Amino acid sequence: MNRKKAKKWKKAKKTGIAIGAFFSLLLVSYVGLSEYYKNGFCYGTWINHVYCTGKTIEEVNDELLKSCSYEGLTIYDDKGNPYRIEAEEIDFMFDFKEALKDYFVGQNPYHWINNLLQAKEKMLEPVISYDEERLWEILESVPAFMGKKAEERQVFIKKNDGGYLLIDERTGVLNEEKAKDAVRQKLLSLETELDLGESGCYEDLPYTAAMKAELDKWEKIKEFQDCRIVYAFGEEQVPIDASIACNFIAMDENGDFLYDDNGRLLQDNEKIEEFVDFLADEYDTVGKIRQFETTKGDVVPIEGGIYGNRIDRKAEKEYLIQAFSAQAAEIHIPQYLQEGWAYGKNDIGDTYIEVDMTEQMMYYYLDGRLRLETPVVTGNTGRRWGTPEGVNFVYGKAVNRILSGPGYESHVNFWMPVKGNIGIHDAPWRNEFGGDIYETAGSHGCINTPYDAMKELYGMVQTGTPVVMFYRGS
Repeated sequence: MNRKKAKKWKKAKKTGIAIGAFFSLLLVSYVGLSEYYKNGFCYGTWINHVYCTGKTIEEVNDELLKSCSYEGLTIYDDKGNPYRIEAEEIDFMFDFKEALKDYFVGQNPYHWINNLLQAKEKMLEPVISYDEERLWEILESVPAFMGKKAEERQVFIKKNDGGYLLIDERTGVLNEEKAKDAVRQKLLSLETELDLGESGCYEDLPYTAAMKAELDKWEKIKEFQDCRIVYAFGEEQVPIDASIACNFIAMDENGDFLYDDNGRLLQDNEKIEEFVDFLADEYDTVGKIRQFETTKGDVVPIEGGIYGNRIDRKAEKEYLIQAFSAQAAEIHIPQYLQEGWAYGKNDIGDTYIEVDMTEQMMYYYLDGRLRLETPVVTGNTGRRWGTPEGVNFVYGKAVNRILSGPGYESHVNFWMPVKGNIGIHDAPWRNEFGGDIYETAGSHGCINTPYDAMKELYGMVQTGTPVVMFYRGS
């Protein structure tokens, strides 16, 4: 072998040794890393967006748990009432260990080299656990879960201030097993709200024969007390609703309902008449005590007088008996034997004459605006001729009248009677008005008014105008 060939052979040998050493190193590295990955996840492994190369199951589990959170579940019943179950109350926990173990066991550490070209991404679901016994204890304290048992639920009719009503405990009953299963599913799916109604957890229970009979009875009562007659007293209205109509049902001496030949409930006409009397007692205003706000701003009680409304009780009793029987639906203005300018309990309205006999002042209001005020002289209290207080009204108007009585005859230019022979008029014989004149030199009971004021008042006032007459502290 010449020197040239020996030199080439020597060079090739070195190259072979180097290549062999390189591949030996690769093999040792490959085997070494494969052994390393037997205790951790392979190179390029991603789980739930967490880089897991070389990490143990416990290490990866700890990192995955950092991204998990659940605060609890809010349960809504069929009325929209919320009930909260906090996660910590039921020891709610996440754990990826089981899923990680299955994935770890399934990997081949000798195939880690495959991940050099393409990293592996795996999405795992955690195992969810909670104290189910504690969960049911909490649910049993929630009002929605505290209802009667199915066998305890009845159907019955009761009466309260609003009339008769049906109590049906057989409808909309919570099925606790369905509800518990719905709660379980929401917890496992990490949802934060559960509507028991929308989830179909309420159901109706079947009726017994006795319950069906009670339902039939209720339909008759509901029809009977569904009255749509409304009494109108000016701005005030009194609807004859179920709270009133329920009392019109006729009953026997045992308190059982009475029916006609067609099976309909009978009405008790005496009870209807009693109700009309009640209405009249409430809304008849003639002679009643009224709380009147004076021009001075205080409120004085005023009793008596001839002004006001008086319902025609006989006519109204006949009306209501017939209208109720016919199931009328209407707004009804009652008939009156006497009518004021306004209906309702506040029948004075905002157009009236006010006579403050303590202050000896008279005021006239038209549509709520003060149009006239003047001093007056009322009845002589020293001789017991004091002008009687009360709410009266102008029931006539006349000019150039002669007023007469025992021992006197007086001409007046303007005369407006308000109660019997007591009226408002001018007094040409007087030069002064107001003050305490009435205590010793007052009238025979009339309201003496200065001529100019009386002339103006006479021109403005209409027949029927209320006249409010009062003393303070009487």
